[in-house]
Amino acid sequence: MAGFDWPTLMRAGMRGLGLKPWEFWDLTPAELQLMLGEGDGAKPMGRSRLSELMTAFPDDKMRGDET
Repeated sequence: MAGFDWPTLMRAGMRGLGLKPWEFWDLTPAELQLMLGEGDGAKPMGRSRLSELMTAFPDDKMRGDET
């Protein structure tokens, strides 16, 4: 399994993005990836996942309107 290429990531973050060292180290890898334009953030939720969540957490139970 390949690890992170820290020297390249540090150059991209500190030189390319102008981050201070503490700003760089405070980021998660996903945040850095997004800032570098290598991702578009989290993938949108699909209909099947929404249905799963609706089943697990129905609105009527959240309000206490159990029938």
